Parts: sequence; C-alpha cells; structure tokens
Amino acid sequence: MKLTLLEIARVVGAKNDLSAIEDFPLVDIEFDSRKIKEGDLFLPLKGARDGHDFIETAFANGAAATFSEKKLTIEQPYLLVDDALKAFQDLAAYYLERTGVDVIAVTGSNGKTTTKDMIFDILSTTYKTYKTQGNYNNEIGLPYTVLHMPDETEKIVLEMGQDHMGDIKLLSEIAKPQISVVTLVGEAHLEFFGSRDKIAQGKMQIQDGMDSHGILLLPDDEIIDPYLPENIKTIRFGNEAELQVTDLQEAKESLTFKTNFMAQPITLPVPGKYNATNAMVAAYVGRLSAVSDANIISALENLNLTRNRTEWKKAANGADILSDVYNANPTAMRLILETFSSIPANESGKKIAVLADMKELGQDSVQLHTNMIMSLRPDAIDTLIFYGKDIEELSQLASQMFPIGHVYFFKKNEEEDQFEELLAKVKEILGQHDQILLKGSNSMNLAKLVEELEKD
Repeated sequence: MKLTLLEIARVVGAKNDLSAIEDFPLVDIEFDSRKIKEGDLFLPLKGARDGHDFIETAFANGAAATFSEKKLTIEQPYLLVDDALKAFQDLAAYYLERTGVDVIAVTGSNGKTTTKDMIFDILSTTYKTYKTQGNYNNEIGLPYTVLHMPDETEKIVLEMGQDHMGDIKLLSEIAKPQISVVTLVGEAHLEFFGSRDKIAQGKMQIQDGMDSHGILLLPDDEIIDPYLPENIKTIRFGNEAELQVTDLQEAKESLTFKTNFMAQPITLPVPGKYNATNAMVAAYVGRLSAVSDANIISALENLNLTRNRTEWKKAANGADILSDVYNANPTAMRLILETFSSIPANESGKKIAVLADMKELGQDSVQLHTNMIMSLRPDAIDTLIFYGKDIEELSQLASQMFPIGHVYFFKKNEEEDQFEELLAKVKEILGQHDQILLKGSNSMNLAKLVEELEKD
C-alpha cells in the first residue's frame, strides 16, 4: 500500500488537526489488532466487539497510526472520521483510481469464486494480477483486498457477494470495474430477498459503478432482462447466446469442450459441466484483455481453484470423495447431483450421496429442499444420506423412491445434532471402491465429515 498518512487524511476528510505532524508512509492497513505489523495503520471497526477497544493493543504491536470515530488523547497520530468503515471504502476507491489498476468484477449465485479463480489464472499468464482471497467479497473484504494488492499490480479480479439488496451496488461503486461478470442468478440468500427476481435485481447492480466503456457478461436468462443497462455493452452466454459451449465431454475428473469463439478445445482438470460455462466466460475475459489463446488454454489446463468447490479427494479406505461443501443452494445442489449421477460407478463400487440443509432460503425452505426430489436418481445413486432439519421431508420422499434400507436421515436442529451418528453410518457403509458426494451449506460442517473420512 503506497500511501502516506496525510494523503489518507485528505482522502477520508479527517476532522482533527494534523498540521504539526510530519508526513510518513504507511505499510498496510489492518482491522485485526493481532495482525498489526510495524508501520501499519489500524482500522477499528464496530462488530461483536468495538475495535476502538483495541487501539492501545494495535500501537503496542507496532501500529504507526489509527483511524478513530472518537477524539483520542494519545501521543500517536490518528485520523478522526465519522465512520471508519466508510473511510476505509473511500480509501480503497481512491487507491484503485490512483494506481490505475484494471478491475474485473465477478458475482453470481453459483460459480463466482471458481470463475474468479479461472480469470485470475488466465490473466496471470500475461499481467501482474491479484484476486479476492478466500471469502473477502463483502463491504469489508473488498476494500481490504484492494488495499492489500501487491505493488505494481496491473489487474485485480474482485469477487462480489450479496446478502441484502444494495450490497453489490456499494461494491461496484467502490471498484468501478471495466469488465463485470454475472455467472448465474439462482436462489442463494432467498431468505433476504424474497424472490429470484429481487436476487437478479441485486446482482445486476454490478453495473452501477461501471462507465459507458465497460463490458458486462451475463447469462442468457430472461429474469435479468428488465435490469439490462442502456449505455454499457452486454454480451450474453448460454446455449443460444453470443457465447456458447460446444462439443462438451465430461469425465470423472475432467471436462473437455470447445467454444464458438476459440478454435482449440479446452480441457479442465475438474468435473461438472457447469464449470465449462465458467471457464468459457473466463476465457472470453482473457480474450477481452488481450491474453493469447495459448495462454488461456494453458491456464485452464492447470487451474488452481479455491478449496472445497467440486473437489475430488480420497478417503483413508480408498473411496473417492466428491467434496462440494463450501456452500449450497437449490441450483448448486441440482448441478452437482447431475454431475455425480452422470459419472460411472467404480467397478464393484457403490455411489453414495450425503446431502445437508441449504441455508438462507426463507419461508419456502422446506419446499425448495423437497423440490430436489426431481434430481435424485435411483438408477445412478445407490444410497442417500440426509442431514439437517429442512431436508427431512425430502428424505421421506426419497425413501419411497429408493429400495428399503438405502435412505437415512440424521437430525441437526436447535435441540439435537446427530453428526456423530451421521459419521458412524457413513464409515459403516462406505467401501473402498465407492464414490461419495457431500453437498450442503458451509454451516452444516460437512467439511469436518470430509476430514474424518480422510483420516487414517
């Protein structure tokens, strides 16, 4: 972060008198006092704890200055502001403008992290590129990402998440992207939005920080049509759209496909035909950014994806684990069940699916879980194990479709958590030649189940 104290003070409109302070550069900005290093700027945010309570600790750890929403009687320099988070966001917007870094923004109900990773890998073949780390895709994480990008960064790929209407608008207006991608409009966070139409409206706010020179890549889904921009170029992708996946061949651990804008086929080291669409969009972003086709293909063949997103692993007994446990919504669950069902079983092995609750679906959550019955195939999956609360009715329906003794349900609610029973049952029935899918929202803790299966 190449910024000085007085430069920051000017950008955020610090209200205290700094005329007697000699300007000096700051190294980084941190909102966790435990991460403060010598020469950093501390950002005291208000959450479960008030960050102002840790200003003294931050200075003890080497902070050179701090933001504050309160007047302080300290010897060290500080920047007095009305809203520390707003100052943080304004600073990130200024820094992007000052550095001139090209911004590529990615949002979507499914696939945004994978698509972000793919775009990053492609752009990194040609430019000094940085991306959102982990799940830093909100009103705190995005400015943090911007202010922590390495010096000399040329392009930054920013993931934008939304829990409520207006989240994407804020992030777009901070980032002012040149290229934006909406991967898909699904049912994620339906509890907070009330309808898929409102989710689409929120996602399309990614255009709000763009100017007339921007390019917006969108799925060929009529639900977003009412929110299309008038002065930004849009390019649609889908089966009958401007960008298309063709000649798709899906294997257990890879995909091969063509696009209608590149001559050479693309091979991905991950399953799931939905990933072909993600990769096609990423490839087109590469094309827009003047990356050669050879570099695009090479990057996609050697992907480095964020963990727990459609990842094959090995159980200690030799069974194959398809782990997709970071998050879940009905669209994502349908897609992964479709992929898992299409993969041939190992010789003499069973196929088992462990499905857990999908969170934040609102008052229709039970019905949305129950609708998944259309994606459960007794001809392709031998055993189903359900875990949660809202998914119980689905398990009852599935027990009518599958042979007796091939459907199990374990509770996880406010009163009871049968995780240990779930783990014991999975270990009991999982053979060395089997394939097992695990899918559920992150809070259902299926990642722990994966870890337990991997242990010797």
